[in-house]
Amino acid sequence: MFQGESALTLDGKGRVTVPARFRDVLAALCAGQMTVTKHPSRCLLLFPRPAWVEFRGKLMALPMGSEAWRRLFIGSAMDVEIDGGSRVLLSPELRQWAGLGKDLMLVGMGSRMEIWDRERYLANEEATLAGPMPDGLANMVM
Repeated sequence: MFQGESALTLDGKGRVTVPARFRDVLAALCAGQMTVTKHPSRCLLLFPRPAWVEFRGKLMALPMGSEAWRRLFIGSAMDVEIDGGSRVLLSPELRQWAGLGKDLMLVGMGSRMEIWDRERYLANEEATLAGPMPDGLANMVM
C-alpha cells in the first residue's frame, strides 16, 4: 500500500506535508484520519486510522510482560487529521522524542509510514548496509 521515500520539510508550526502519491489512498482508507506514535528506532509511525486500530488490538492482546512496550506505542499515540493543506501536525513531544529537525524523510512501509529525521535515517541506512544481511533476506532471489 505505502512504499517509497519522500524528502520532506517540517514547517515552523510542526506540520509535515503528506506526499501527493499517498493522498488519494489515505482519503479512501481513512478520510485523512490518522494516528502517529513512537517507534523504538527513534522515528515516528504514521498509521491510517484503521491500520492503527488493528495494530493497537494486537498490542492489547500481548501478555502483561509487554506492558512497557504497550505504553511506548499506545501511551504516546496521538490522533491526527490531514488538514486542508495536506499537512499533518506532529506534537512537540513526539518531534522531540524522535529528534526531528527541519529536514525529514517519510518512508512508506506497507500499511504504515515512518517519519525520520533525514540525517538519522541516512545514518541508519548506512549502518544497515554495513552489517550482515539477515539469512531470510539473503536467500531471496532479487
